[in-house]
Amino acid sequence: MDTGVIRIRLKLQPSQGSIPQQVGDLLHLRSIKLNKNKLSGSIPSSLFNNMSTLQEIQLIYNNLSGSLPWDMCHGVSMLEMLDLSGNALSGPIPPSLLQCKELKSLKMIGNRFYGHLPIEIGRLSMLEELDLGNNNLIGAIPSSLFNISSLRLLNLRNNNFGGQLPEEMCQNAHSLQQFNLTNNQVGGIIPRSISNCTSLESLLLGINSFTGNIPYEIGENLKNLVMLHLQQNNLNGSIPSNIFNISGLQSVSLSYNQLSGTLPIYPYHSLSNLQFLYLTTNNLSGEIPSSLFNASMLVSLTLINNSFTGVIPDSIGNLRNIQLLGLLGNRLSSDPVSQEISFLTSLTNCRKLKSILLSNNPLNGTLPSSIGNLSNSLQLFGAWSCNLKGQIPSQIGNLKKLFNLDLHNNQFIGQIPSAVGSLPLLQLLDLSSNKLNGSIPSQICQLQNLNELFLNENKIFGLVPECIGGLTTLRKLYLDTNNLNSTIPSSLWSLSDILEVNLSSNDFMGSLPIEISGMNAVIKLDISNNQLSGNIPSGIGGLQKLINLSLANNMLQGSIPDSVGNMLSLEFLDLSHNLLSGIIPKSLEKLVYLQFINLSSNRLEGEIPSGGRFQNFTAQSFMNNGALCGRPELEVPPCPSAVEHSRATKKIALKLVLPLTLSGSLLFACAILMACRRKYNKGSSNVFFLPLFQFPSRISYYELSEATMKFDESNLIGRGGFGSVFKGKLSNGMVIAVKVFNLDVQEASRSFDKECEAMRNLRHRNLVKVITSCSNDLDFKALVMEFMPNGSMEKWLYSYNYFLPFYQRLEIMIDVASALDYLHNGNSKPVVHCDLKPSNVLLDEDMVAHVCDFGIARLLEEGQSQTLTNTLATIGYIAPEHGSEGIVSIKGDVYSYGIMLMEVFTRKKPTDEMFVDGLSLRSWIQESYPRDIIHVVDPNLLEGEEHLISAKHVALSSIMVLALDCSENSPIERISTEEVLVRLNKIKTSFLQTVEEGLV
Repeated sequence: MDTGVIRIRLKLQPSQGSIPQQVGDLLHLRSIKLNKNKLSGSIPSSLFNNMSTLQEIQLIYNNLSGSLPWDMCHGVSMLEMLDLSGNALSGPIPPSLLQCKELKSLKMIGNRFYGHLPIEIGRLSMLEELDLGNNNLIGAIPSSLFNISSLRLLNLRNNNFGGQLPEEMCQNAHSLQQFNLTNNQVGGIIPRSISNCTSLESLLLGINSFTGNIPYEIGENLKNLVMLHLQQNNLNGSIPSNIFNISGLQSVSLSYNQLSGTLPIYPYHSLSNLQFLYLTTNNLSGEIPSSLFNASMLVSLTLINNSFTGVIPDSIGNLRNIQLLGLLGNRLSSDPVSQEISFLTSLTNCRKLKSILLSNNPLNGTLPSSIGNLSNSLQLFGAWSCNLKGQIPSQIGNLKKLFNLDLHNNQFIGQIPSAVGSLPLLQLLDLSSNKLNGSIPSQICQLQNLNELFLNENKIFGLVPECIGGLTTLRKLYLDTNNLNSTIPSSLWSLSDILEVNLSSNDFMGSLPIEISGMNAVIKLDISNNQLSGNIPSGIGGLQKLINLSLANNMLQGSIPDSVGNMLSLEFLDLSHNLLSGIIPKSLEKLVYLQFINLSSNRLEGEIPSGGRFQNFTAQSFMNNGALCGRPELEVPPCPSAVEHSRATKKIALKLVLPLTLSGSLLFACAILMACRRKYNKGSSNVFFLPLFQFPSRISYYELSEATMKFDESNLIGRGGFGSVFKGKLSNGMVIAVKVFNLDVQEASRSFDKECEAMRNLRHRNLVKVITSCSNDLDFKALVMEFMPNGSMEKWLYSYNYFLPFYQRLEIMIDVASALDYLHNGNSKPVVHCDLKPSNVLLDEDMVAHVCDFGIARLLEEGQSQTLTNTLATIGYIAPEHGSEGIVSIKGDVYSYGIMLMEVFTRKKPTDEMFVDGLSLRSWIQESYPRDIIHVVDPNLLEGEEHLISAKHVALSSIMVLALDCSENSPIERISTEEVLVRLNKIKTSFLQTVEEGLV
């Protein structure tokens, strides 16, 4: 070995294997750079013992593991840079680091270091950069760090630091430019002394537990600030006005706090560089200062879910670069004089605008025709619950890029403009709960990408266009509570992928056709409160995924088909108030999920079944039939014995033939009267609507409070975007997980409804099971789920005291693929999860994986859009088309699965610090394929006997190729979940065969 070597560089020609101990014999070595290689094993202690000339060590983005030498820095007194980022190093950080007294840069991002940060690190008086992000460090942040006068960068994000910031901080840290503490558990107040760090450019304290006010001194002294992020804390009080006097400020995020008061009035030039302002979910009030609209560089402005009042001024059009305008959930109004929403006209100046969220504001005006001049880039227009009036302008058809148009719960009148048929990308059209009249325009059939159509609760009349059967992407159709008449178009029954159909409370006539079975994916079908007649076709039993069926309040005749017993998913069945006769089929006892049945007010006879779920039904389900018999508690006479029944039948037959013949015409007249009466009463408080969600049993708030010790922090399992999850134990001994929704968070209530809907409709061994729910509809909503004792896959991947061996990781990813395949292909229509990642995969006592968290899931078809609010998927796992265009699809889930597959076997998060300057988790793996693919995987997996390692090599190579095929940039090029499952099982089979052969 050449002991005269000054530098070692192995970067352009990747090296592999371990670092030899003999490197320590290179006594004149000054620099070691072994970046982005395939080095594994531990760092030899000889590197730090005798190399007195060494000034720089860079071992970035390798697969090094093990702990750092406890006596490191013993013989490297001249060391100035130590960068170990992007490895799998673990253990505590040794206090002996203080012996590297010349150290200027210490970076150990993205490892597994744990324990406390040694207070001795503050003695490194020459330190300029300290980057320990993405580790598992705990405890308080040593105050000595802020005594280092040369420190410019301090990054501690994504750890588990707690305690409080030092009260007297920044007394000497006048050079500090970047302080990142994002995503820790630090609490207490933000000390005023932080303003002594007068060189700060980035102050990132978001996602912690800070309380109290935002220090006034931040705006007073930190004049170099570019980024100020304090989101997701518990801050209160008002926003200091002087913050917005900082002329270089580009990004401010104060969302999800408890801030109150008004927004300050800004000097004209003070916001000239501001690009991002996030104030979502606070208690801010008063008028939006007009000076805010001078911030011409603003790209995103979200004031969602506050209490802002006043008129939205026309000067909002000065925001020429705005892309996301979020004003939802305030008390804003429009100009009362013009009677038009005039500020929309001014927004036509904003040619980059993609999303407008105005909903839940009392705008009280009409939409101007100038709406058609809005940005050609506009994709989302949400203005529900705004008390909008007048007609929907036909110019809305000019917005060719629009994929989500939601105007429900307003006061619109007139006809649905036929121009909506000119929106080729539209996926959601919601005009429900207005006063629209006229007929449904046939141009609506031109919306070939439409997934959801809501026209319910209007005054629409006439026929449903026959062409509606051509909307093959349609998944939800709600036309209920209108004045539609004639027959239901026969083409509707051919929509084989539609999930929900509600035609109730109209004037539809005719009979149900045999072709109804063509709607074989439907889970909800409501045609109640119409004038349907004829028999219920036996083909209805082919709707085996149907959960909710209501044909109540019609004039249906004949018997209940025996085939209804084949609808094994049925939970809600209402056939009441018809003219049905014959017996109740005993086949209905097979409906094990049936929670509600109503067969009252018909002409049914014979014995009421007693098996299955019929044991739980009450007399109200069978009343007003006349000839039913059964158990006394059902308030019907007991059934006669077989012999008596035979004799009685003959007598009854003789007695009834003549009267029935004579009364036929009378009954017909009665039926007509009943129909007229129903017609007259339609829309009254007696109309019965299907419940959105029903569980086998409800649970009270008191029971949940007792089970979780009053939701004590000691039972807290984790926190998410919409609430917290607690472990609990019911009085019967059952251990449960309780997801409590934070209803102060925008969209949390809708997330609760969506999770309820998804979990009720989905049943699979690899999905987390919802047991029941608790909701008082006002201030508390919770889901009770089965408890997963082994926590999340994320915990097993990144906690230092947990480890998943290779085969177990493979089994888990097969479980996840099975769940995904079921969501995409095992239901009436594809379910898009939208947020697949390791933290949403939970492990039971047998380490079987269960996918959870359907808070932003979409019961939609491929290509369906996702509302661009705060319910977006997690960065790093989002498919390109989702992030850039807001489009979610089953192919987007496949992309997320591919990224997660890479993460599970490399133990590298897609957001790891190493992935900068165009390098991503996917490109890192792609660059290593095929020769060096094995060196990107978690080195801990490459242990064991030689034949076992060889088998892992082959399997891991195949897994990475599969992951790359899942995560192609183009959705068209990604493989399907069926193929994912097939290939994974082949990899598993091949691996086991290879292992068995090696053992022989």
